[in-house]
Amino acid sequence: MDSATLDALPGFRRRLRVTPSAGQVIAALEDDYHCMAVTLRHDGTVITGVESVMERVPWTTCPGAPAVLVATFTGVALADVAARGEKKANCTHLHDLTVLAAAHITDADPTLYDIVTCDPVDGLAIAEIRRNGVVVLQVAHRNHVMEAPAAIAGLSIMKLRDWIEGLDGPSREAAKLLQWGAILANGRLIPMERQSTASRVPPNCFTFQPDNAAKAVRVGKVIDFTAAPLVPLDHFDGASFASR
Repeated sequence: MDSATLDALPGFRRRLRVTPSAGQVIAALEDDYHCMAVTLRHDGTVITGVESVMERVPWTTCPGAPAVLVATFTGVALADVAARGEKKANCTHLHDLTVLAAAHITDADPTLYDIVTCDPVDGLAIAEIRRNGVVVLQVAHRNHVMEAPAAIAGLSIMKLRDWIEGLDGPSREAAKLLQWGAILANGRLIPMERQSTASRVPPNCFTFQPDNAAKAVRVGKVIDFTAAPLVPLDHFDGASFASR
């Protein structure tokens, strides 16, 4: 499917912006359910500080996650960030943003990723990722079973690790981001009442850890970017989020 046709269809939208500068990298994301950013500070060898802002989150417990992020990454060698564990103890989105930021510390220019996933048509969903406006990868799945590209046809969308790890660096990064974007897009198909009890969800992130899940309440504004005249991250200046 060409990009113009995909853009015209209703579906999930996610944007990630990575902005490197001397001694720090800011990585931000916005999608239907989240809007947040991480500032990773470094001395060229180790992470000297990690700060995060969360403007829009789905659970009342999410604001507790930045403290865990600080404990996880402060003092970690930049070369070890991607392999750092404890992802399930963290907000997975903040964790991923930190890993993404660390991968771009030597870049001279910002990087912008856009993920577009259409709602299923006759069961088929198309998902595409663009880097700085250029299409990097498009995939298709039916009920979470991949149909394209041919190399992954028949695999579950949850089971793409081996294929992704076999890609070159830039393609690997884009494929990881696209996989998670396509998985998150499934939230558009689930009635909100079925998404609003944290204790029913496996303990895969900070909020869904048992102690936090027991007190988590679903909150947060959901934005359908295909219906609203808004663009993800259009109100972020690199340090804070302006009100809409």
